[in-house]
Amino acid sequence: MTPESASRPVDSFDDDDYPAYTMGRAAEMLGTTPAFLRTLGEARLITPLRSEGGHRRYSRYQLRLAARVRELVDQGTPIDAACRIVILEDQLAEARQLNQQIRDSQPSPAETPDA
Repeated sequence: MTPESASRPVDSFDDDDYPAYTMGRAAEMLGTTPAFLRTLGEARLITPLRSEGGHRRYSRYQLRLAARVRELVDQGTPIDAACRIVILEDQLAEARQLNQQIRDSQPSPAETPDA
């Protein structure tokens, strides 16, 4: 086993997109039921990966989205509306991050030569 391959399992646990949680564990962590997670899958908010045995597996990123939906549902928002809100919030956060990266990569006015 090479040092590089020996470090990969640890890297997977640090990866927000690594599907580390079973449906039962994910539901327990969220304080909800597996049916709630299946509903989020049907609404296409989250698409769990499948284990070799066909079992649903969730990532930390997916669990954060599910937790946000749960907050909204607990406040009285219908689940379909809560899913849409979370999708839009996620898209907005991604757009803001991309805009910041673009701003950070552009030279400052002091670095731009005068025309």
